Amino acid sequence: MKIKEMRQMHKDELNVKLDELKKELMEFTFKRKTGIEKPHMMRVIKKDIARIMTVLNDKSEVNK
Repeated sequence: MKIKEMRQMHKDELNVKLDELKKELMEFTFKRKTGIEKPHMMRVIKKDIARIMTVLNDKSEVNK
């Protein structure tokens, strides 16, 4: 997901997406022991989580 798309989303949508990504990351960590088909996806998910958290922090600072 691109950062431009994230900035256009509302806080509620971002929080829902953040929860989905955290669940997906948790599933990948469990699957890591058995061997993942796409190990690079863990890095992609972590970066998306960081981007969403950055956008949420930016939006909260604007509202202050």
